[in-house]
Amino acid sequence: MTHTRRRFLTSAAGIAAATTAGLAGCMGTASATTGTLSTRVSDKPGDIADFESCVVTVSTVRVKPADGEAKSLDAGGTALDLVELQGDASALVEEFELETGTYEFLQVEVSETDATLTDGSAATVEVPGSAPLKFERSFEIRADETTTFTADFTPVKAGNAGKYVLQPVADEVTVTYESEETTTDTDSNETTTDSTANETTTNETTS
Repeated sequence: MTHTRRRFLTSAAGIAAATTAGLAGCMGTASATTGTLSTRVSDKPGDIADFESCVVTVSTVRVKPADGEAKSLDAGGTALDLVELQGDASALVEEFELETGTYEFLQVEVSETDATLTDGSAATVEVPGSAPLKFERSFEIRADETTTFTADFTPVKAGNAGKYVLQPVADEVTVTYESEETTTDTDSNETTTDSTANETTTNETTS
């Protein structure tokens, strides 16, 4: 009788342990509250053709949650040459882990510029008002996903004094989401991608 009872208690303990493990797994999934923001920079035509090189150093990225205060994120002083980022090219600034939710905008703070014109002379490239470049594009951070925000800005000539200012190119800013970038058609086993800013659609391919 004692032996039988011991087997029963052991079985009950095993069931309880399995149940607890199952609940822990569910709770672990439900508690995922962060995602990744991949911040990139690109350069669309402004007066970039005037430059042999136009290196900007990004020190800080700022984001504004819809329900909170703006946050400053250390970009580590990433140096990027805008001349190399024309057309569809872009370069990674930094990736950050952020709380999930909607963010109202993103700002890029440029701490230093080093530019040379095509004639070999040095150029003065400034940020208007020494303020961060602001990109008025809302985006989401989704649990365990990567959101890619590509901030586009370009140097624009200011008057005839050989000075240039960096300006955001609003209609070239793009936001893409990992879960929407690529989907697989289970019937044809082919993968298609069609991404646009803030919205990604998938064209199904049939054979």
